[in-house]
Amino acid sequence: MATFWFAVRLIIVTAGFAAVHGYVWWRLFRDTTERGSRWRPIGAVVLGALAAFGLGARFLTPSQAPMAVQQIVGWPGWIWFGIFMYLVGLLIVAEPVRWWLLRRRRAEPEAEGPTRRQVVSRGIGIGAGALTAATAGYGLVEGYRTPRLKDVSVPIAGLGRELDGYRIAVVGDTHLSAIRGRGYCERVVDQINRTQPDLIAFVGDLASGEADHLRRTTDPLSRLEARDGAFFVAGNAEHYVGADQWYERVEELGMVALPNTRVELPAFDLAGVNDLIVDQRGIEGETGPDLEAALGDRDPDRPVVLMAHQPDVIVPALDYGIDLQLSGHTHGGQMWPVHIASSIRSVQLGGLEQWGDARLYVTNGAGTNGPPMRVGANADITVMTLRAGQA
Repeated sequence: MATFWFAVRLIIVTAGFAAVHGYVWWRLFRDTTERGSRWRPIGAVVLGALAAFGLGARFLTPSQAPMAVQQIVGWPGWIWFGIFMYLVGLLIVAEPVRWWLLRRRRAEPEAEGPTRRQVVSRGIGIGAGALTAATAGYGLVEGYRTPRLKDVSVPIAGLGRELDGYRIAVVGDTHLSAIRGRGYCERVVDQINRTQPDLIAFVGDLASGEADHLRRTTDPLSRLEARDGAFFVAGNAEHYVGADQWYERVEELGMVALPNTRVELPAFDLAGVNDLIVDQRGIEGETGPDLEAALGDRDPDRPVVLMAHQPDVIVPALDYGIDLQLSGHTHGGQMWPVHIASSIRSVQLGGLEQWGDARLYVTNGAGTNGPPMRVGANADITVMTLRAGQA
């Protein structure tokens, strides 16, 4: 059955992708040239090759394919996905302008040379191409920039005065993979260590791919330094490939896994839960979030910080009297205007907000998913300072 639905999805995605590429070819090559122009077949071949790389990236990165294959397909494929998204969007937005320009009445007949349709189409094509190149170029630079450090202060009721100023490095959504490899992981680790945190909280989607495939990529995580240690909860990306294997892998690297459990630290209780995706998609063989197991028997007089990949966990978690929830998952929207869909799907897109007696903090994340671009949502590693006082 799984093979059947994979084939159905492949056919639907391929047909849709081909149709939209056909639209781009029509607007950029057919409408801008005369019949018989060599640019029409050249455009068809180029767009066909890019579409093939895009589909390959969609279905092979990540996958069981060798890492070398994932890299060869993933780099051009996912970059083209990002470029294509903006190019198609700009061409669609320009359709009313095209319609208006082509239907304006002319006082004089057209002279010999390019037709009016060709002139209008060339102008729109050049404009859309230039804006796409600028946006995608900026997005790629931001997508691979070392994540910025973001300072946030959070008051915690019941936190001892002697622990005022406790620092947590909140990191999420690094999505280490065939196209975001060991070098990027090293830069993230160096940036985290630079903050000299008391505790490091990885809030899921550490990697996109299986733990065994990404051993070399994730080796630098063993260099993480924090007085009270580094802690990890699985995100949807880990559950897709086997969260238990990732929990084992981070333990090998010296981190502490928190699958539906908690630890008592000097400052507060730190709890973690598995990701909601298990229940949302009914993933077989995976264990979903269990707030009762993580928080049910805790001492209610101690402050508690909850690590949960998806922000939506805050709704049921409020019943357990948490003080603070640390989450990721949204990427802050990652690529404008995709943030609109992200804000609809999640109860909170990013930043720090009050939820009853608790607070929810959602990091933009340190990496990317899909196209390695960020537009309007910079990657970050949050340096969170806890303050003693009323919440």
